[in-house]
Amino acid sequence: MVVKLLESLEAEHGTIERVVGSFVTFAARCSAGTASMADAEGYLRFFRLYAGRYHHAREDGVLFPALVRETGVPEDRGPIAVLLGDHRAMEKLQDELASSAARREAAPFEALVRRYATALLHHIDAENSVLFPECAARFRAASVLELPNREPDDDEAEARDDGERLVLAHPPTEVPGIDRGDGCCGCPAYGNPCEGIEREWWSEHEWEDARERLGSQ
Repeated sequence: MVVKLLESLEAEHGTIERVVGSFVTFAARCSAGTASMADAEGYLRFFRLYAGRYHHAREDGVLFPALVRETGVPEDRGPIAVLLGDHRAMEKLQDELASSAARREAAPFEALVRRYATALLHHIDAENSVLFPECAARFRAASVLELPNREPDDDEAEARDDGERLVLAHPPTEVPGIDRGDGCCGCPAYGNPCEGIEREWWSEHEWEDARERLGSQ
């Protein structure tokens, strides 16, 4: 079912957020000399395999193509283009994190971790507060009732379990300086290059319906 896939993806965001917060704690402890950089490998494995190969791959390979194919939203601009770009940018940041961890330079590593955490949390907010609700409505309107889903394979599940172990070892810390759950207005891409989901995706009929609802309040 479509709802099942969206619920799975949103639940996975909760797991990813916990590990992101733990990653921030871990990096700060490395800078303070109270943690070993050895755990960096486990975090990076989690983000590459569970967040990347499992979670992001189902968005890239199932959810986004279905939106384009079944509901007619554009792929080359607007929210989908931004979110696909986010996935590629975070893969590059993972490579930078791996190089930094290998050099055992704690302070630059912590700065990179905070940069990565901020980018990933903004991305999750954009999907939870804007994309997923819009997906559900559009798929209903298009009579799309089911999308493929799958369970994590053994490597992805092991990476997830390693992430949960690291959460216990390094309890999550909130990332300072970022506002959560503000929809399009909280997205760094809002205004450039994306004009927001209403301007990018909504038809004139949807705008008229929204005006009618607002006028009746």
